[in-house]
Amino acid sequence: MFKKLFIIIGLLSSLYSSDLDWNSNYKKALQEAKLQNKDIYFLITSSDCRWCRKFETKTLGDTEVIEKLKEKYVLLAMNKDFDDIPSKFKAKSVPKHYFITSKDEIIHSFLGAWMKEDFYSFLSDVDKRKAKKLKEEGK
Repeated sequence: MFKKLFIIIGLLSSLYSSDLDWNSNYKKALQEAKLQNKDIYFLITSSDCRWCRKFETKTLGDTEVIEKLKEKYVLLAMNKDFDDIPSKFKAKSVPKHYFITSKDEIIHSFLGAWMKEDFYSFLSDVDKRKAKKLKEEGK
């Protein structure tokens, strides 16, 4: 029991110790996204996922990634082992990444522990999908 508690505390501290301001409540993240006129980057991890730790330290530990995410997104992180993740989000495998509008619509999702360059490629894909969606809506 104590070992699991220490693991969870350690994981949370490593994720939250970076310069990113993470939410852990989906409804609050949606509210914040609306107020800030931003989208949401939602990361789902697991307590015993070595790929999650790799992504957190290698990619989310990078200053450039941090700045890019803070500029464009409200950040949300949940652990599938103990957080109440909304049912519309599937995370059988982790780390799972979702990009969501402030209107609660999924823009793009993908799976994996990607290095910085690849993660930037996914961010570019999100931008393209968002632009296409806005164009289709006539905005």
